Amino acid sequence: MNQTSATVASASADTTLRQDARVIGLVGLAHGTSHFYHLILAALFPWLRSEFALSYAQLGLLMTVFFVVSGVGQALAGFVVDRVGARRVLFFGVAMLGVSALALALAHSYTALLGGALLAGVGNSIFHPADYTLLNQRVSRARLAHGFSVHGISGNIGWAAAPLFMTTVATVADWRTALACAALLPLAVLAILFANRTALRPNPPAPAAAAGQGGALGFLRLPTVWMCFAFFFLTAVALGGIQAFGPIALAQLYAVSRELATSSYTAYMLASAGGMLVGGFLGAGARRHDRTVALAFAGAAALAVLLGAGWLPGWTVLPLMAAIGFCSGVAGPSRDLMIRAAAPQNATGRVYGVVYSGLDSGLSVGPPLFGAIMDAGHPGWLFYGVALFQLLAIGTAVGVGSSSRAGAPKTV
Repeated sequence: MNQTSATVASASADTTLRQDARVIGLVGLAHGTSHFYHLILAALFPWLRSEFALSYAQLGLLMTVFFVVSGVGQALAGFVVDRVGARRVLFFGVAMLGVSALALALAHSYTALLGGALLAGVGNSIFHPADYTLLNQRVSRARLAHGFSVHGISGNIGWAAAPLFMTTVATVADWRTALACAALLPLAVLAILFANRTALRPNPPAPAAAAGQGGALGFLRLPTVWMCFAFFFLTAVALGGIQAFGPIALAQLYAVSRELATSSYTAYMLASAGGMLVGGFLGAGARRHDRTVALAFAGAAALAVLLGAGWLPGWTVLPLMAAIGFCSGVAGPSRDLMIRAAAPQNATGRVYGVVYSGLDSGLSVGPPLFGAIMDAGHPGWLFYGVALFQLLAIGTAVGVGSSSRAGAPKTV
């Protein structure tokens, strides 16, 4: 290669890197906003319980409404993404999150809270099919694992930021002010996305014939799609318990302050983000992604059992939660690469929509399930349940990996 060719190749590589980084950053920003909204209600449970005289099970039902609507909407959103393009759908979802926060801030009854949770679920439903379609279309294959890693990290940052932000504003002012302030975030993000809309341009919709044999629903016959769905469902049940009641359970089990319990949850999410960063490099250099997932979740489950036993002193709560989060985070990029392998060509939005509806389905089941455990006065059982569902998820991950290695069909 002569010097001119080398210079051209280098310039092209630099341009591709900038383009990839720009898309990954924009999609990550939107995803972080989505995850922030997962917890705007859960973070305010102590205030809402006092204001409306609610049980833990009723509080959990708010999360159930959010995630049921999101799960059903997510499966449908995948088809819309493949039909009209991911960018339009993404803009709609971000705008709906802001509307939902304003509705919740104005709520004066439990029914109104349920309605606000429903609106938030509609907004949240579009993110995974839109995000992953944009990443697969606009990011080069060599950086896709790192794109998935950043996508997961941004989500965890949103999860970590929500409790701190919401509780701080609610403590200084009140819970309605916290929700009104939360409404400003998606408005700012929407402005940034619109200003960079050319970077998020979608591929032209594929013609109907490109869906393959069986039409638009043919991918539903693939066993790997449903194994991925089951994997997300099981891991999300565990996550839903930690998100909704982890800090409350820690405060009761270890007699630590609310501040330390909330900080432990934040440590869980930040450490999970760090685990995803490590997992991105592991995923980029590995082929047997199910092994990475299995080892990571086995470690997380063992630590959750130890935490639930309540044998250790209170100061260990934060490092143990961080260790559980790190192990769970390591599995994230390998998980997303498994799903990519299961997705037929031209059906990315549909596959990610259906598979990730398992995430919302699990998050809808986890809060009321673990809320009943908390109402029964067994905070330690919450962490035993988390471990159980993580261990069950290992079997589905191994099933996906074994099916892929056996040459399972990837077209429909």
